[in-house]
Amino acid sequence: MALCEQFGISRTALREAVKLLTSKGLLESRPKVGTKVVDRAYWNFLDPQLIEWMDGLADTDTFCGQFLGLRRAIEPEACALAAIHATAEQRIELSETFQEMSEVAAAPELDIVKWTDVDMRFHSLIFNATGNDFYLPFGNILTTMFVNFIVHSSEEGSTCINEHREIYEAIMAGNPDKARQASANHLQASNTVCRWLAKKDLMSYEITKKHASACFF
Repeated sequence: MALCEQFGISRTALREAVKLLTSKGLLESRPKVGTKVVDRAYWNFLDPQLIEWMDGLADTDTFCGQFLGLRRAIEPEACALAAIHATAEQRIELSETFQEMSEVAAAPELDIVKWTDVDMRFHSLIFNATGNDFYLPFGNILTTMFVNFIVHSSEEGSTCINEHREIYEAIMAGNPDKARQASANHLQASNTVCRWLAKKDLMSYEITKKHASACFF
């Protein structure tokens, strides 16, 4: 088969790949027609595994920009809901996570791996604290995006930890309006310049104290 030769794989491997892609709604097989790629409009972009597969594609910047647009539409409301519905246990966990975030940001040199991990957990905790099960998948998707794509920002490196603090304090105070606005400000910050990096560049990208509050998300 042509595809087997092109990718250097066995027929068994190809069959398994087609089966998986079909189950994900990316391929469609019809009798007497064959197998074809499903129109992109029908792909489930909320599937974490599909997001993983998007890593390295030519249109990564566009894909990540679209995801940021989705966050801007959804995350402020998630913060507002978390301010209302977060349990005592969830507030404690969010507090511990923010304290860890502050310590990482205050270090003489920013540990990018630690920052990315704590930043990911901070935002995921918010989705988990909304009290709305339909928000839970977005926390999983956000985690996948953190793992596979990095966005860093803040040319001045001076506001990101403060933006997270405003979100955190509003949620802890149980103020949904302030939490919503703080999240919107964080995602729309005018001094933020987003540049997406493939995860393979993470370890090679060095950042110092002046970038200690660079916003990855």
